[in-house]
Amino acid sequence: MIRKATHANSWYIDNKNQLNKQLDSWFEKAAKEYSFPIKGTRAIIAPHAGLNYSGPTAAFAYKCIDTSKIKRVFLLGPSHHQYFDGCCLSKCDTYETPLGNLTLDKQVLNELYETGKFDWMKQSVDEEEHSIEMHLPFTFKIFEDKIDQVKIVPILVGSIGEKKEEMYGELFSKYLQDEENLFIISSDFCHWGSRFRYTYYTKTDDDNYPVQLSKFHENQITRPIYESIKDLDHKGIDSLKSSFHDFQSYLSKTKNTICGRHPIAVLLAALESLSKKTELSNKKIQCIKYDQSSHCENYQDSSVSYASIYIQID
Repeated sequence: MIRKATHANSWYIDNKNQLNKQLDSWFEKAAKEYSFPIKGTRAIIAPHAGLNYSGPTAAFAYKCIDTSKIKRVFLLGPSHHQYFDGCCLSKCDTYETPLGNLTLDKQVLNELYETGKFDWMKQSVDEEEHSIEMHLPFTFKIFEDKIDQVKIVPILVGSIGEKKEEMYGELFSKYLQDEENLFIISSDFCHWGSRFRYTYYTKTDDDNYPVQLSKFHENQITRPIYESIKDLDHKGIDSLKSSFHDFQSYLSKTKNTICGRHPIAVLLAALESLSKKTELSNKKIQCIKYDQSSHCENYQDSSVSYASIYIQID
């Protein structure tokens, strides 16, 4: 069974040569700012908006990856259209991309299903969701020289609570421990604007009295809105570096509209499970690129934030 590239020719280019050139150009620009790959990168967090918007940022995360030892890629994405309280697995054998097809690791998928903690998702749900698909061209591209040696494990993460995030994190920790596995976490950051019902604003970095902007608050805008959004997102990224529970506290306090908050929390829980093992106690979480789809200057504007983050384990 093949999952079609349902968002090609709308969310990203469907022409193989053109898409290759676009990805190459983003990788080249990223390489001018950092020295890649970054040794020990075991996971990344990267955005999933239309590639013209988020692709230049996502390229930074993918450049961090040393592909030489990797044989399996876990892709965890949030569910935007289907509500469920758990995690779902794909029943497909192959995922289509304009660059070529990716093979699913049926053995690991069945192993996960047999834990009793996962459900299978319908192919219609699989193909409607974009959060995983937007990472497939990047995934194929970085592994193209060894594509026959790499399999993927796509997992759609539902609207789960903290207990289940910790449970799934514990379950995934054994896979994260293996340096032959890579975890890709799909998430955009702040979705700001009235169309997202989120207009959180602070006047300064240390402002403890945020407001939800409306036409009645125009006289309270003392710094650009996009700077407030940037501060909000970076405080969230800082909370990732701290702990699973600090990230939860941050979300509870700010209600930041991070669409991949559940997959991110699962990864953080897996990292905390690993931290109990002394041989894998050292980790680094670092944001190397941040951007916004546009710069909001008044409450009628809107934007989506993108961050490329790598997780290094020694």
